[in-house]
Amino acid sequence: MLTPKQIVEQLDRFIIGQDEAKRQVAIALRNRYRRSRLPAEMREEITPKNIIMMGPTGVGKTEISRRLAKLVEAPFVKVEATKFTEVGYVGRDVDSMVRDLVEASIRLCKQAEYERVRLMAEAAAEQRLLDIILEDPNASKKKSKAADIFGLSLLLGSGSDKPAEPEVSEEEKQRRRNRREATLESLRAGELEENIVTVEVTESAAGSDAMLAMGIDINMNEMFGGMLPKKTKHRKVPIKEARRILVAEESDKLIDMDAVIEKAIERAEQDGIIFIDEIDKIAASGHVGGADVSREGVQRDILPIVEGSTVNTKYGPVKTDYMLFIAAGAFHVSKVSDLIPELQGRFPIRVKLNALTVEDYENILTQPENAVTKQYEALLRTDNVDLSFDDSAKKAIAEAAFIANETSENIGARRLHTIIENLLEDISFNATGDHPMTEIVIDASYVEKHLNMGKAAEDLTKYIV
Repeated sequence: MLTPKQIVEQLDRFIIGQDEAKRQVAIALRNRYRRSRLPAEMREEITPKNIIMMGPTGVGKTEISRRLAKLVEAPFVKVEATKFTEVGYVGRDVDSMVRDLVEASIRLCKQAEYERVRLMAEAAAEQRLLDIILEDPNASKKKSKAADIFGLSLLLGSGSDKPAEPEVSEEEKQRRRNRREATLESLRAGELEENIVTVEVTESAAGSDAMLAMGIDINMNEMFGGMLPKKTKHRKVPIKEARRILVAEESDKLIDMDAVIEKAIERAEQDGIIFIDEIDKIAASGHVGGADVSREGVQRDILPIVEGSTVNTKYGPVKTDYMLFIAAGAFHVSKVSDLIPELQGRFPIRVKLNALTVEDYENILTQPENAVTKQYEALLRTDNVDLSFDDSAKKAIAEAAFIANETSENIGARRLHTIIENLLEDISFNATGDHPMTEIVIDASYVEKHLNMGKAAEDLTKYIV
């Protein structure tokens, strides 16, 4: 388990600034590890210290939480507070955030199990693929006819226990073995990847769009205890795609789904992180009436989830007592104190994230491993354009982003994507990939020319979304 300093160091690779927020979430994560090492009696008494992040959009609130979950491979789900409605209104039920977290936990646990059985599943899928490739085109018809005869003989009360199989000579057996070995070598060498084969796949029953929109996910086969037969269909696909399908089927056969669900529920209960965004939008801002009544109702519905309750899911009851809740909001109009007192008390740690400065924007363009400039350089390199940004260009872009955010709605680091997309519009349009590698260096003069930096600040409104 990483120490708080190591967690902050990992977060620094992707997120610029916001040191206080990073420290708080690092401590919260480490406290979970500390709690897991305590005796069971003491462990039951310690609950996570939930966090509220306050700051304008685009400064890293969501990214900090998402990266935090990735560091420890914890189940993570982000929800929008504005999508929930009070009980009795049309909309998503607050319990759905817990159900979503359980689904995310199951995906994590299932993926881990897939990795554990991957070699066995690939070996079994390879043998099935060989059977499909080498199967006699008339084999299915022969099997069907033999089965019909066998079934008729049983009904008439005559015949042996199973249909007679034609005898195969030793020479024919050896010929089949040699053919199978030769086909296996070609398959492993990748010579047959584009060949088309027919595979039988199970149809997945899609839920109703209207029901899914309300957070209702019903599988009819599960409701009837798996008694309904699974529908299958035949698909003609390339061998590389058939291999993926067969590996997935064999993996499902090798893992114990009941054990996966049991482990997933435990991970969701003990390690799950729920990020509630836009919580300020459900805070009553000084007056009560109209929509504010419903807002307060949503808060009261969220309260028992955060306090600790049991939510029924299709996998069984799930306790929320030890889940970590991170709430976030800009709090431009409302304040944290506008939330109902009971909900405020369940978020004892409050962190204020600062608006980004010109230096922050410049660092965002330079330091992170996934910096936006590096993304565009990699994208255009696929079309034979060797693009690069010099230091003067990065500084000019940072200044443009800062001015645009100061003179209009502050959308934080997202402004950089808007500006760079417009800055590279001509280059992206004219890059076709059928020309030799072309080197282009973006400097300050190019930025000033294309963004009209020499004019008044309001000219930047063209690049405001």
